[in-house]
Amino acid sequence: MTKKRIVHYINQFFAGIGGEEKADVEPEARKGAVGPGLAFSREFGEKAEIVGTVICGDTYYAENIERATDEILKLIASFEPDAVVTGPAFNAGRYGTAAGGVADAVQKKLGIPAVSGMYEENPGADMFRKAVFIVPTADNARGIKTAVPAMAKLVLRLIETKGDPGSPEEGGYMPRGVRVNFFRESCGAERAVEMLVKKLKGEAFETEYPMPSFDRVAPGAPVQDMKNATIALVTSGGIVPKGNPDHIEASSAMKFGTYGIEGVMSADPEHYATAHGGYDPTYANADPNRVLPVDVMREMEKEGVFKKLYGSFSTTVGNGTSIANAKKFGTAIGAKLKEDGVDAVILTST
Repeated sequence: MTKKRIVHYINQFFAGIGGEEKADVEPEARKGAVGPGLAFSREFGEKAEIVGTVICGDTYYAENIERATDEILKLIASFEPDAVVTGPAFNAGRYGTAAGGVADAVQKKLGIPAVSGMYEENPGADMFRKAVFIVPTADNARGIKTAVPAMAKLVLRLIETKGDPGSPEEGGYMPRGVRVNFFRESCGAERAVEMLVKKLKGEAFETEYPMPSFDRVAPGAPVQDMKNATIALVTSGGIVPKGNPDHIEASSAMKFGTYGIEGVMSADPEHYATAHGGYDPTYANADPNRVLPVDVMREMEKEGVFKKLYGSFSTTVGNGTSIANAKKFGTAIGAKLKEDGVDAVILTST
């Protein structure tokens, strides 16, 4: 039996080139398996082999999407593969966006199957799950032991079935929102009653139409003594000191920054700008107070509306940032503010 030819796409980190300091490396190709590709090779066994690995820095891809995609496709095509695997990207936002984008382009322009893997809250999952078969993974690289077998199984299934892996439950991929007509042994009314009876009996049952689940957060109690309160500013609008000293990502932020504003009366354009890549920055850069209202807060502080403006602000970018990272940022920022005796926060967006 002739082994199927698979090309693996990974970023600079998993290729062993480096982290953020090497995220601008241009696309390159290497023969055989690299990094996590070795695990894929073991899973494929005698059915398939990684004939080549294509590598691209996350920043290079994000800043040059069209050019990077064309370069990557040429490198992939040079190996004459039967299918392509991208990732797994876990919860790395830019990596997920690149992995999904490459897989989508491979299917559309090269006409061969492609499989990716990422955490369900990765921005790439939302962007490409309707177009690409994406295997759900853990939110970090510790989940590679379960991600690789599932992705390898799916790509082989796609090759064998000529692109029809069955339902998400059968194929092990994220639901794509695609409806497929098929016949059941019993009608919908009978199945609904059967599920209801199981539910009333406390027995296990599986719904045919799962609904999304969202956290419910109770609103905080109002500030009782505003005139003696300390108020902090936090923003997801990306306002940072000029030059973006902590290199907060323009999309799919992996970090937040906290910067002092003691004695600062206004977020003026000479010293502040936005790092946000999800809206036209013209007006925010012309007057950063539009997003981070330091000037108005100073006026209210002077008028005695509240006692004190907290001595620093925290900022990140909400554009494409995963819920998991947003929760992590919020928890860390909140803990510090609470420790410092802040009474309330004004959270601004774009």
